[in-house]
Amino acid sequence: MTAPRQPVPHAPAEAAARAAPPHFVSKEPWDPYVSETLTAEQERFYMAGQWKLMWWRLRRHRPAVVCGAFLVFMYLTTLVSEIIAPYDQHTRHIKHIFAPPQGIHLFHEGQFIGPFTYGYRMERDPDTLQRVYRPDPTQVHPIRFFCQGESYEFWGLFEASFHLVCPGKDGTLFLFGTDRLGRDMFSRIVYAARISLTVGLFGIALSFVLGLVIGGIAGYYGGWIDNLIQRIIEIIKSFPHLPLWLALSAALPVTWSPLLVYFGITIILALLDWPGLARAVRSKLLSLREEDFATAAALMGASPKRIIGRHLIPSFMSHLIASATLSIPSMILAETALSFLGLGLRPPMTSWGVLLNEATDINVVAVNWWLMLPVVPVILVILSFQFFGDGLRDAADPYH
Repeated sequence: MTAPRQPVPHAPAEAAARAAPPHFVSKEPWDPYVSETLTAEQERFYMAGQWKLMWWRLRRHRPAVVCGAFLVFMYLTTLVSEIIAPYDQHTRHIKHIFAPPQGIHLFHEGQFIGPFTYGYRMERDPDTLQRVYRPDPTQVHPIRFFCQGESYEFWGLFEASFHLVCPGKDGTLFLFGTDRLGRDMFSRIVYAARISLTVGLFGIALSFVLGLVIGGIAGYYGGWIDNLIQRIIEIIKSFPHLPLWLALSAALPVTWSPLLVYFGITIILALLDWPGLARAVRSKLLSLREEDFATAAALMGASPKRIIGRHLIPSFMSHLIASATLSIPSMILAETALSFLGLGLRPPMTSWGVLLNEATDINVVAVNWWLMLPVVPVILVILSFQFFGDGLRDAADPYH
């Protein structure tokens, strides 16, 4: 009887096993942040904070970036309105009442001169007795840049006369025409931006504080406090906004100075805008107050004020900023509407609504259409805030 045949090892497999390098197990603890398997880009992404992720995502939203840059530019112009405007907002040109916008030319009779304007030749319409202005090619006024022009008080601090652009010698520069008193519309729109844009900022700052405090109290404590605050919010939101604005604005004393009226309008707009933000804060706090980190802070002896201000609200601050950005346009529109109706800011203060108040006569608008030009910056700013707010809202959740 023969012995069982022993299996013969496979020669190529055995040779490969002998050629394989020895395997060693590292005894060092594994750290994912320094692991060689992560690329530099991955490590930069994983270790980024919430605000950095929000900024990276906002940069990918092209319309929001463009609109944000435009808004920054508009707010920067409010700091140097006196320098940008070629005239003071109250300077009158009695020889150029209801003058149309002047065109900017580069060539005169085939010769390059640079930016210049033609002078006006005014005539009376024999039928309507209206002023009719026509360009006078015999009057060529080159535009001056970085020049000395009308003197002004820069922010009421010191007197200066430096301007970014000035009319030519013995010439005029009415880019947007003039109004019924001969005041330059472009200069008045530039000055008016300082009032109309800052009303939204101050108003939303006050509304933001009220919304955070009242909404935080309602969301954290709940119970009868929450019910009372919600009923107050429902009562405020049940009133039609426009009649309520009119009633509160009409209650401002007519003897108040323009500065007091400005702050009064700001407070009125803030008092009517906080309920929406308060409800957003309340809903967030109702869901976050039961989280482990809030319970741990309470067990460690933290006061409700500290829990709300240091733990709960910062956890969704990015969403609050996006909501506040979308609320600024409504305040700008509210101020414009009140001033347009004559119940908001009043002369000598100048805002976009005050300028549009002069265009209430349809006959004047039909003839002097440039009086409606203040509506252009209103539309551009409102649309920019909407696009920028949408981009912020999308970027507020960078992990989505």
